[in-house]
Amino acid sequence: MAGWIHSATGPMTTHFWGPVANWGLAGSGIYDASLKGPEIINERMSATQVLYSGLFVRFAWAVQPRNYILASCHTANVLAQSNQLRRWAVHKMETDPETGPATVRTAGIMGAGLAAGITGMIFASTPLQNSLKGGTGFVARMAVHPAGPFYIHFWAPNFKWALSINNLMDYDRPTDKISLSMTSALTLTGLIFMRWSFVITPVNYSLFAVNAALSTSSGYLLARKVKADYIDK
Repeated sequence: MAGWIHSATGPMTTHFWGPVANWGLAGSGIYDASLKGPEIINERMSATQVLYSGLFVRFAWAVQPRNYILASCHTANVLAQSNQLRRWAVHKMETDPETGPATVRTAGIMGAGLAAGITGMIFASTPLQNSLKGGTGFVARMAVHPAGPFYIHFWAPNFKWALSINNLMDYDRPTDKISLSMTSALTLTGLIFMRWSFVITPVNYSLFAVNAALSTSSGYLLARKVKADYIDK
């Protein structure tokens, strides 16, 4: 036990607490599915989290030290947010029988198109990287850099910008449709991962920047929710 406590990914390190904080994302999805109605589901944010967590499962496996806690929490979040999307689709079709099915169908087509695009990029990345890394200059250096655009160390952190973009798009979302648990989890994980970005190998400055944006944008929505539910009442 003492060996694990003081290990590279033990509870005395950010390698432990960063991934543990990310369990809040999956916990939020599970909590809202169990105790909250489907009307508070933000389908855009849930769909973004499915893709984001899928990328971070791979990221957790590739980063050193390899982080099984991070991989497991993001696997759980993929399942939790997928269930939230299912609940949203059922609710949409039941409460809006005229346009609901078309809305759900369009969302499904867009999701499938995005997944196909990502798959295509994955298969095309290796031949493209091989064609670039033999040269000289900035492009060649970026092609082989471990945190460059041909590695998961680049894509997982940078896709996290989509979470902040979602928050900005929801800046005036009615507070009764804001999930307290989700905004709390996003704010906390952003704060902790700002620190984690400096203790992993390679150090990832883009991860720091995206988490600063996430903690700020989520914190704004969280503050609006707390003000409306607990201060103004």
